[in-house]
Amino acid sequence: MPEVTSPYATGTPCWVGLMAKNHLAALDFYRDLLGWQGEPGPDEFGGYAVCELNGKAVAGIGPTMDPQAPTVWTSYLATTDAQATQDAIVAAGGTLIAPVMDVGNLGRMLIAADPQGAVFGVWQPVDFSGAQVVNEPGALTWNELHTSDIPAATGFYGEAFGIEFSAMEGADAYWELKVGGRPVGGATLLANDPPGTPAHWLTYFSVDDVDSTTDALVKAGGNVFVPPFDMVAGRMTVVADPQGGIFAMIKPQPM
Repeated sequence: MPEVTSPYATGTPCWVGLMAKNHLAALDFYRDLLGWQGEPGPDEFGGYAVCELNGKAVAGIGPTMDPQAPTVWTSYLATTDAQATQDAIVAAGGTLIAPVMDVGNLGRMLIAADPQGAVFGVWQPVDFSGAQVVNEPGALTWNELHTSDIPAATGFYGEAFGIEFSAMEGADAYWELKVGGRPVGGATLLANDPPGTPAHWLTYFSVDDVDSTTDALVKAGGNVFVPPFDMVAGRMTVVADPQGGIFAMIKPQPM
């Protein structure tokens, strides 16, 4: 199992969290679909649950604070200084949604949107660094920015986090996000999404079998936006849970 044992470098996606209208139902859904273990957390954190895969943290599920807010997955980028990163986000043209706050003794976080409107989180670890296992069936395996303006996104994420964008070889209109020369995510143009789709970050979870897991999702009340298909990185699909939280599932090509 690809366990993460060292801190995530600044700019690296390190965690994903779902804010759901009914987080208890969401816990049941993802436990059944991806094999997670997780129970509602303490009241002081709003019942936020840290979900685990074989005893290792993989993702969080909590209740939305605003009943009108949609159910969404949020990608969190790592930092060593949340306040400095917040200042950099604002200076680079981003918008604060929730300013820096302490999360017990676990770390510090904030929520922001880039200039094109894609919402993301920032996580500064104290006692908790983020996902403890990745690139394993049932775990986070990729984070992808969907944006209307690649040059603008390159400037923003470069200035705020030091992330570099580079065109991916063998893929049309797709970019790798790199930290320290290492790929940590991807970026694509909104032109590839249905008309009217806002800029966003898309969470990918690895699965053993995309088709059978998609069938299970539909039987559990989920919806399919992009049916399973083969692409350069593997076989994938884009789906939504029963409350509308959109995510992707992929069986990566063997390395």
